[in-house]
Amino acid sequence: MPRVPDKTGGEGSKRVLAVDVGGTHVKFKLSPGSERREFDSDSKLSAAAMVAKVRKMTTDWTYDVVSVGFPGPVAGNRPVAEPHNLGKGWRGFDFAKAFGRPVRVVNDAAMQAIGSYQGGRMLFLGLGTGLGSAMILDGVVEPMELAHLTWRKGKSYEELLGLSALKKAGKKKWRKRVADAVGELVAALEPDYVILGGGNAEKLKSLPPLARRGENDNAFIGGFRLWERGFGRGSD
Repeated sequence: MPRVPDKTGGEGSKRVLAVDVGGTHVKFKLSPGSERREFDSDSKLSAAAMVAKVRKMTTDWTYDVVSVGFPGPVAGNRPVAEPHNLGKGWRGFDFAKAFGRPVRVVNDAAMQAIGSYQGGRMLFLGLGTGLGSAMILDGVVEPMELAHLTWRKGKSYEELLGLSALKKAGKKKWRKRVADAVGELVAALEPDYVILGGGNAEKLKSLPPLARRGENDNAFIGGFRLWERGFGRGSD
């Protein structure tokens, strides 16, 4: 597994385009600093269409390398399964060829976790369209797929904590579920702290024990860190 690099070990000569692919939006930002740009995503969005739109919306940006946070499992620097909330054509897609740049692809929750990491044993849960998850253990990144594990009454964590569950159950019941899930996962995984990220984390009135609220832009920080010295090799 890759290791989160020291903050001082960046490859300052590289300008990084960080792309965060989600079930409702695709967001992207340029290092060392730029405005965030985005467009809507949906169940018909393919990998090729995503890259084409990002390239079209960044013709005024200059970048050397690309980081992609993908909402699903990744191996060998490519998605290994089709995402649940997007279109087809993601599995095995060659992002480096499509962007015409070296690309590093990681699970989207792992990318936000890398940007949120503050040392020790951290559990990251991304409360968005679905449920992203990752752990970082003393700097070593371990992407996880907790979302599709059965949790209660035959339903998965994602079915009970994702956006559709929030809309159906209402905020009060959903907040209680989040607190219960965090408590059970803390007991099972024993992290030092939990980062609750994703767009729906802001809907929590209070945070469970050991939990901290993450910033969505931490995904971009994670994308930039992927190219810092010592992180590991990608498709470059």
